[in-house]
Amino acid sequence: MSAARPPSADPLVALADRCVQCGLCLPACPTYGHDRLEAESPRGRIAVARAWALGTIEPSAVADTHLDHCLGCRSCEAVCPAGVQYGELLGLARERQRQRRAPGRRQRWIEALAARPHALAVLLRLYRLTYPALPASWRPLPRPPAATPAPPSPVPATARGELAVFAGCVAGPYEMALREAVARLCRGLGYRVRPAPDQTCCGSLHAHAGDTARAQALAARNRDAFAGVDTVLTLASGCHESLARSLDAGTRTQDAIAFLERHADALRLRPRQERVALHLPCTQRNVVGSVPALRRLLARVPGLSLIELDAGYGCCGAAGTQMLTEAERAADYREPLLRQFTASGATRLLSANIGCRLHLGAALTAPVAHPLAFLAECLDGVEVGADSLPGNAAAP
Repeated sequence: MSAARPPSADPLVALADRCVQCGLCLPACPTYGHDRLEAESPRGRIAVARAWALGTIEPSAVADTHLDHCLGCRSCEAVCPAGVQYGELLGLARERQRQRRAPGRRQRWIEALAARPHALAVLLRLYRLTYPALPASWRPLPRPPAATPAPPSPVPATARGELAVFAGCVAGPYEMALREAVARLCRGLGYRVRPAPDQTCCGSLHAHAGDTARAQALAARNRDAFAGVDTVLTLASGCHESLARSLDAGTRTQDAIAFLERHADALRLRPRQERVALHLPCTQRNVVGSVPALRRLLARVPGLSLIELDAGYGCCGAAGTQMLTEAERAADYREPLLRQFTASGATRLLSANIGCRLHLGAALTAPVAHPLAFLAECLDGVEVGADSLPGNAAAP
């Protein structure tokens, strides 16, 4: 047996050296399942990134393409017996890749717009107006909903705590009604909901593409925007980790699904005789971990028939910007899920990540919604009595 390698001073090499090349990650990897190539597996990418860092092989366009194809789903982390932190390794590898090779024009445009949510909102309003006249090839995203003024909602006189709801970038125009529904639920449960108008993109899109400097700048803006807030609720599983890392230690970041599930005894839900399909995003399964809470919440709806979509490669292919920059490959990953949805007889599809919903919704005529939007439709009321509110009154 060969001796263990001494720890490397290079953080990328140190992360790569934890990989024992066992190959248990291969069956979990969507890109390996799609292409059946070692270079399209986590093990192959780790070996290449390590060799680049050590200078034992020269970077090449072919190897760059294999690194570009990685969806960042982190399913490999969930099955790795050696505890390889693949997400962190991928971020470092792409940061160094970006230093020697500029990203494509489309990627740069997407990153620039995501970092400017107000400009992105204006563009999406224009997209909504022109959507019916656009050819299909110019409609990569579903049509944004119309903006509707939110009805006034009472603020509890004595709040159990203060919350804010994270909006993000592209979700800003697409999830206005969802954010207001969640805010109403929180106020009904006795929490004060604080606006945070200066918040911005979480920066995960930029970090995953290797643009560490812009990701850090966005993190600083969010840290200022949410300063002094007890808890920030996230609605998109893909934003959760980046936002949690960016906020001050005194501010908790919680998945809105997990937060509301802990208060589920206070929610009254009407029966719903409907068959609904549930898509579980990679980030919800492998990073946030709110899948059990979501299942418990949906199980509280009387009469609901639920089918979980699990066909295909383990990822829908949205992968941040890849549904726009690698549209053909992204469609390949999506297709088995679309076929399973059609065969299921479900009337709508639920998914807890905005990127997945946009990617799946662009190819479906059936409604595609956040699970909490569906639950808001089923809501018959909130028990606001003190006895019905579980847990310590000072903590969400």
